[in-house]
Amino acid sequence: MPMAACLACAVGRPSAASSPVDGVVSVGRVATDVTQILTIAGALTPAQQKYLLEARQMQALSFAVHIPLVCFGIGLPPLLLFVEWLYLRTRDGLYRELARRWTRVMAALFAAGVVTGTILSFEMGLLWPNFTGTFGGVFGLGFAIEGFSFFMEAIFIGIYIYGWSRLSPRAHFASGIPIAVAGFAGSLMVISVNAWMNHPSGFRLSHGEAVDVHPFQALFENSYLWHEVIHMYLAAYIVTGFVLASAYAIGRLRGRWRRYERTALAVSLAAAALASVAQVFVGDWNGREVAAVQPTKLAAFEGLGHTTTGAPVHILGWYSDGRVEYGIPVPRLLSLLAFHSTHATVEGLDAVAPAERPPVNVVRLAFQTMVGIGTLLALLSLVFLFVRARRGRLPESSWFYRALVAAGPLSVVALIAGWVVTEAGRQPWVVYRVMRTSQAVTGAGGIPVGYGTLAAVYLALAVGVAWVLRRLYQAPLDSAPLDGGASPPPAATERA
Repeated sequence: MPMAACLACAVGRPSAASSPVDGVVSVGRVATDVTQILTIAGALTPAQQKYLLEARQMQALSFAVHIPLVCFGIGLPPLLLFVEWLYLRTRDGLYRELARRWTRVMAALFAAGVVTGTILSFEMGLLWPNFTGTFGGVFGLGFAIEGFSFFMEAIFIGIYIYGWSRLSPRAHFASGIPIAVAGFAGSLMVISVNAWMNHPSGFRLSHGEAVDVHPFQALFENSYLWHEVIHMYLAAYIVTGFVLASAYAIGRLRGRWRRYERTALAVSLAAAALASVAQVFVGDWNGREVAAVQPTKLAAFEGLGHTTTGAPVHILGWYSDGRVEYGIPVPRLLSLLAFHSTHATVEGLDAVAPAERPPVNVVRLAFQTMVGIGTLLALLSLVFLFVRARRGRLPESSWFYRALVAAGPLSVVALIAGWVVTEAGRQPWVVYRVMRTSQAVTGAGGIPVGYGTLAAVYLALAVGVAWVLRRLYQAPLDSAPLDGGASPPPAATERA
């Protein structure tokens, strides 16, 4: 039925007994309603959105703030439970003291995560209404389960915090298990949605609408999911472990090296070190999956302008006019990494139209930042693991602890760079080769104002969280006998 006929049926045609004046009034109402409908549709239409870049930057800012908090939601509860389990096993009060202090850190970061996560939820609907409206039936199940996981996590964090002196030791330990489970489940749901955006399945499009939807198949039977999940979970332990160890390394360099600090650093650094070494192999798996599913993203990693057999990797450099300039070439390495063959053919950026290519230098810089920092963290981890296994103690060199201080913030930089690779490398698609980002964005104005307000909110939140964590770090131990322990050896006796 033509649109005009539909509108006329909806509003009502004048009957045969109506006067010409009634007919004029009805036609006028139709015209008014059409105008209102077109006005509403125009407000939602993304075609004329001149703030697309600002909307993407606004979403990216929220992700950059929220994702490190997600890492602590994944990695900190299991570490905390491990320390409390050591207390139950040994009845050593130091482990209980450490678990209680880490509980306060967990609560502070969870509160900050509530703020950033709520903002992200609103942004999904407000900034990208056509995306959520078209595909909500596909990924809505994942976000629904994530919501239940969040509420379970919030409830049991409250029980865990207030149960230290109100529950038996075993009951208190049991109350912490749902926190770790909820952190795992909630993040799994979000990662499954992201994997679906990178490799969409479980539906078909009909006249611009998703039909024949199978949410479980789309989210949990997606072949692109599992390498993303493992890659992210290892990253969570890397960030959590190195950030915690970095804080205790600062104390060591300042002369605070009691048994409490040594134990806290050993536990957190062991988790980060094991995850860093494992991440090397998972990263190789990740790269091969990208090569198979998103070859254009792989070409952007390297800046490979043309399809090449035996493709090289350029370290550093700048992509321009189809080639990398000023980089250090390593022959055939890209083919070897992507397909485990030095003679494999790697698809170049020229395989797709220029409008379908991601921002190459952004993706390249982020990828090399992630890989470079990850390599340094893995090497630092090997030093720690070697000394720990061979000599049964922590390293003694002050240079090791200086490097460890830097490892904390660098791990966060690598994490954010990795997500820049994932998200910017998928562009210009919000759902890979199905919906463009420009088709998903809202047509509403006011994005620059919202962007500025959001930046101010996150700045205030960062200052508040930093103040709280600093107070927690400087707070004296609750148990005075735990303050004892050997001081670090003099600088002159330390081994390089």
